[in-house]
Amino acid sequence: MTTLNDRPNTAVLVIDVQNDVVAGAHRRDDVIANINALIGRARAADVPVIWVQHSDDALQKGSDNWQYVPELVREADEPLVHKSYPDSFEETELENVLARHKVGRLVVAGAQTDACIRSTLHGAIVRGYDATLVADAHTTADHTAYGAPTPEQVITHTNLYWKWQAAPGRRGGAVDTAEVTF
Repeated sequence: MTTLNDRPNTAVLVIDVQNDVVAGAHRRDDVIANINALIGRARAADVPVIWVQHSDDALQKGSDNWQYVPELVREADEPLVHKSYPDSFEETELENVLARHKVGRLVVAGAQTDACIRSTLHGAIVRGYDATLVADAHTTADHTAYGAPTPEQVITHTNLYWKWQAAPGRRGGAVDTAEVTF
């Protein structure tokens, strides 16, 4: 249902599954396994997999902490988008990459649920995309020391409200890895 003309395709967006970002994250290994399964299914269906990698003052580009986790391997022809804001669209090449692939629907996985995942999902809907959150393929760190809910509550709440997200001519949605359709 995207509002973007001539954009019938779907892409998988893998956001910030970097060493420092997911170190100690809630259900880290399960989430990475689900992301790997999602990537495998996308590749088998010839659906583009687009990788997003964050850097900022605390996460220096090129450092070991900045690298993607070793369990996830990007193929050489899969686009890599570098970002420095939570919304993967802000001051990046993401829109150009998606336009080249004629993508109007995103399937989103990665980290951090309460920052870059939420920001990118909202950024996608605002820009005219349909955006499906993979409910068992995103995670976050424990920020309860700062007054946030537990990681499990953050993830559950995000899955709940994104399942029903919609805007004129666009829709969100949240499904488990096994239920993702391309």
